[in-house]
Amino acid sequence: MNLDTPKRVAAPVPTLQDARHALRAFFGYGDFRGAQEAAITAVLAGRDVLVVMPTGGGKSICYQVPAAVLAGVTLVVSPLISLMKDQVDALAAVKLPATFINSSITASEIRHRLAAARRGDVKLLYVAPERFDSAQFRDALRELEVALLAVDEAHCISIWGHDFRPSYLRLGAVRAAFACPAIALTATATPRVRRDIVRYLRLRRPAQLVRGFDRRNLRWYVAAPRDEAEKAALLERLVRETSGSGIVYAATRKSVETVRRRLARLGIAVDAYHAGLADADRERVQEAFMAGTTRVVVATNAFGMGIDKPDVRLVVHYQTAGSLEAYYQEAGRAGRDGMPADCVLLHRYADRFTHEFLIDQSFPEPELVKRGHRALHEAAGPDGFLAAAPRALLGAVVGIGTARRADPVLRVLERAGAVRRHPPGARGPARVRLLALPERIRAELAGGDAEAELAFLRGLWKAAGGHALYRGTELQGSVLGALAGSFERARHLMEQLARRSFLEWIPPTPLRAWQVVLAPGRERIDWARESARRHAELEKLQRMQAYAYTPGCRRAHILRYFGDPAAMSRCDGCDNCLGGARAILPDVPTPAARSLAAPRRRRLSLRSPRA
Repeated sequence: MNLDTPKRVAAPVPTLQDARHALRAFFGYGDFRGAQEAAITAVLAGRDVLVVMPTGGGKSICYQVPAAVLAGVTLVVSPLISLMKDQVDALAAVKLPATFINSSITASEIRHRLAAARRGDVKLLYVAPERFDSAQFRDALRELEVALLAVDEAHCISIWGHDFRPSYLRLGAVRAAFACPAIALTATATPRVRRDIVRYLRLRRPAQLVRGFDRRNLRWYVAAPRDEAEKAALLERLVRETSGSGIVYAATRKSVETVRRRLARLGIAVDAYHAGLADADRERVQEAFMAGTTRVVVATNAFGMGIDKPDVRLVVHYQTAGSLEAYYQEAGRAGRDGMPADCVLLHRYADRFTHEFLIDQSFPEPELVKRGHRALHEAAGPDGFLAAAPRALLGAVVGIGTARRADPVLRVLERAGAVRRHPPGARGPARVRLLALPERIRAELAGGDAEAELAFLRGLWKAAGGHALYRGTELQGSVLGALAGSFERARHLMEQLARRSFLEWIPPTPLRAWQVVLAPGRERIDWARESARRHAELEKLQRMQAYAYTPGCRRAHILRYFGDPAAMSRCDGCDNCLGGARAILPDVPTPAARSLAAPRRRRLSLRSPRA
């Protein structure tokens, strides 16, 4: 990816004292905490940095404060539209100018925001990693004075991270194009993931700061109900006997709705949150929870990004999480006010089968992918565009029309470049053909207001390769926009020139959503990487199981997994270390208090999972 050489910001280097002043002025904090000071010191010294701090640890301060004091714009890569909006809204509230560019805004609004960044009116510009696939956006970056590149949720670059995003792999080329420092941030990264972040982001001798996984106010508990009925009864008791807000995580939408109905029958102010809800409903649920109107949210892992509610006293995983990274991040939404909070895993071995099924569905067999590719290719028109949604086509022709089966096939084909999904508002090329000879053009456009038209024509001539413009050529809208300053301006000039019979043109038409780019047999799918990703997911599930079954300190188990040097052999905040001395929940026996014969007793109890 060639961005040429972006502008290097030439300005006095801010000091740590400048950063402290910005921290107080914009965020109201008296001083830095955790790894913040070390990270900001390294950034101001021009060093690359990798920051691993738990959810709620204040990672965003590590790049937002430097953005406030550095000359130029800080480019922030963020994977979620909702997270970008939350961050920009929060920065607007403290008068630190920030904006975002993603598929939720129009092309003209994107140009407006980039122009504001060029003028220096924006200090932080949030973008999705997929945005760098656009040649037009990469061209626009050459005009920006980028002072810092920040990559949030950096674990997404590794197949061993809990939320791998292939688009993150291309960020290494983006980072290599900038002379400014880069900072990568994540809440959950094992030593293996940290090595991948440094390698794939091409960080240059980064300062690696791993801090704060040991949150002493959180108490860790694993219960093993005998069956689903006992699990449901135990959840009801946990919610009734815990004050404050709570989050219950379930593995599937069906489980979410089932648990919500059960808690609602108890008179608890509860709501459900999952990807199947409309955007307005998800926003309503989140706002009600943050305001305290809803006491408990039952959710899939779609809930939580950007949630910073301080008084969550209970986080329950109704089924085992798919990885220890995901479990720690979700459980870490408890107790952000520093007060005691409980993180309870209701574990049954059968939960593993659900995750294994989901993993198998996410990594389709090669033959299924090939059949799907052939079906899409045969259904596409001469230009490769699909007249119907690909999921429906796959269902009709191959029998894999459900989202659970069709979407993984499409993702594999997308990664291989065999199919392409065009963003909303994307347009194809314009067709342009020059009609008049140069002598006539010069004679009729000499002087006056026509100078802009003449300059535009010279640009068209150069972009089309000279005399090829007489035969007719296709030019992308981004090229026309660059020649005229904006696509709207280019359209106006083209219409003026067409009225004078200097040229004829066919405006670009909106692209349909999906296009088949490569014929079957021409795609190059990296099946070795697909297999490695599947193996990584299964291994992470196995490590999650090991946490549930460990007889030792659960806190130490988590800390060792993330490579935190604070790991100890015992604590006073998990069921295994508490033994029978102090129950996390009143009157509920801990696993150590149960004898070998106790599981057959009928009363509701908690017991440790056993092989």
